[in-house]
Amino acid sequence: MTNTIEERLRDLREVMQTEHLGAFIFPHTDAHQSEYVAPYWQGLEWISGFTGSAGTAVVTMRSAALWTDSRYFLAAEEELRGTEFQLMKLKMPGTPSIAEWIASQTDAGCEVGVDGSVVSDAMARQLTDELRSHGGMTLRVNFDPLGRIWHDRPALPAGPVVVHPAEYSGEEAASKISRIRQALRLHHCDGILLSALDDIAWTLNLRGHDVHCNPVFVSYLVIEPQTATLFVHPGKLTDEVRAYLKTIGVGTKPYDAVAEYLQRDYFNYNILLDPDETSSRLAAVFPTGHVRAVRAKSPVPAMKAVKNETEIAGFRRAMVRDGVAMVKFLRWLKPAVEAGGQTECSLAEKLLQLRAEQPLFRDISFDTIVGYEAHGAIVHYEPTADTDVPVEGHGLVLIDSGGQYLDGTTDITRTISLGPVSDLQRRVYTLVLKGNIRLALAKFPDGASGTQIDALAREALWREGMNYMHGTGHGVGSCLNVHEGPHQIRQECVAAPLHAGMTVTDEPGIYLSGRFGVRIENTMLIRDDRETEFGRFLCMEPLTLCPIDTAPIITSLMLQEEVDWLNAYHRRVREQLSPFLSPEEAAWLDEATQEI
Repeated sequence: MTNTIEERLRDLREVMQTEHLGAFIFPHTDAHQSEYVAPYWQGLEWISGFTGSAGTAVVTMRSAALWTDSRYFLAAEEELRGTEFQLMKLKMPGTPSIAEWIASQTDAGCEVGVDGSVVSDAMARQLTDELRSHGGMTLRVNFDPLGRIWHDRPALPAGPVVVHPAEYSGEEAASKISRIRQALRLHHCDGILLSALDDIAWTLNLRGHDVHCNPVFVSYLVIEPQTATLFVHPGKLTDEVRAYLKTIGVGTKPYDAVAEYLQRDYFNYNILLDPDETSSRLAAVFPTGHVRAVRAKSPVPAMKAVKNETEIAGFRRAMVRDGVAMVKFLRWLKPAVEAGGQTECSLAEKLLQLRAEQPLFRDISFDTIVGYEAHGAIVHYEPTADTDVPVEGHGLVLIDSGGQYLDGTTDITRTISLGPVSDLQRRVYTLVLKGNIRLALAKFPDGASGTQIDALAREALWREGMNYMHGTGHGVGSCLNVHEGPHQIRQECVAAPLHAGMTVTDEPGIYLSGRFGVRIENTMLIRDDRETEFGRFLCMEPLTLCPIDTAPIITSLMLQEEVDWLNAYHRRVREQLSPFLSPEEAAWLDEATQEI
């Protein structure tokens, strides 16, 4: 058994030499292009030690490198220290592309490997083109070296599947399947292969336990003109789920039978494959002459993104319960810190305990981020036993957390002053708050993209020469993945339109390496504002209900409409949460939400 990164790289290179590969690529994906992956597919972490949710490692016969985005720059530096992996900072000047770097580390014309079962069809095609243009390299996708060298590799997850009731989903699965079939006709397609796990869970109104913090289950779904087939390990299905699937006209086959099923000679019509969601392996299996694979965006993410009235009502209820847990936590926080003995990990444990007491709670929606002072500057820092530090009665602590409830998913960040803070901390905090509020005040045309409104959250920061490299907002699932598309609010061009009924986060931040970080986040609901002669206009309503710390605010930097928004938000928080709090908790909330 190999235990160190050095030993694993040695074993990998022995296999690469046998297979005549000049380099091997490890993306942070699974067979379903998930952001968060089950342990079986955590090959990137196994080979490199990097634990972030976005990254790509490349190993050649004499070097190794890892690409990741700004959320993980500081964390990756720590995790890669002592290994031969070189950190490649995406979107930073001077960072080579993967193909450029491989070309500089290998011989011209070499063969580069990647596991075709985990790399998407789109990425495989892009890599093929880029490698060809850099020294005539070729891409091999039919080989997984981890099958030979990862001897204690975890098994595929086998958690049970459960029915997600209509009282929470708001639409029967048969109706969703019908809508999907109608959408396929726009692409002149008769069927679709769904690989994305949250798309499958949403379509069938099923949930699972296969991925940490994400209530999904490992499967594929093929929807045809008259039938639908779920490919899933039989042991995951209870008698109740089997009976339910029968009532909605969905058959089942074993998970590993999907490729053979798609190769049928009588499978003779057009089937849609989303090239960003379908693995290279499955995209290549269709027999020539019997079926045309139409590569196009799946219609399901756009359907899933617009929440129905039942889902919206569920979000509102979940946010009240989550807000109650947050108020209990914030009331506890400062006295507990002043008493001593608290650490980043103990804060995360306390918040989990309070959430778990709430009705319909089933899990956290992602690993809680608790970054005290300098750790707050590590964008996706998650405290562990090795990194945990004491939390003291001064400075800032950044807490990004969320819960999975049967009727909704929450995502909230608060940066809290624990005592005296510096003038710089107050200024940065106020500028970030201004960005959060400016975006919350936005009015925009129906169909505008998140890229078109992203600058609203950054403008006050840009005026001070500050910026953040992560996105400003993402969709949030309904008892599903906390990160949901296709819409986003970010600097980079994302053309997906914004529509009423979508959820989206509002989370600007600033991070000063080695000093502190500030992020303030609410989950928002996009809703109708008005209709004029110029068309339909939208606005955003905060779903999150939790006080925003007013102690660090420099009020002279705030515009009057920003102050008005904050005071109105705090009135709403007070009114909606107080009925569910004890008299002592309600009194604390009343004080925490006083007008500024």
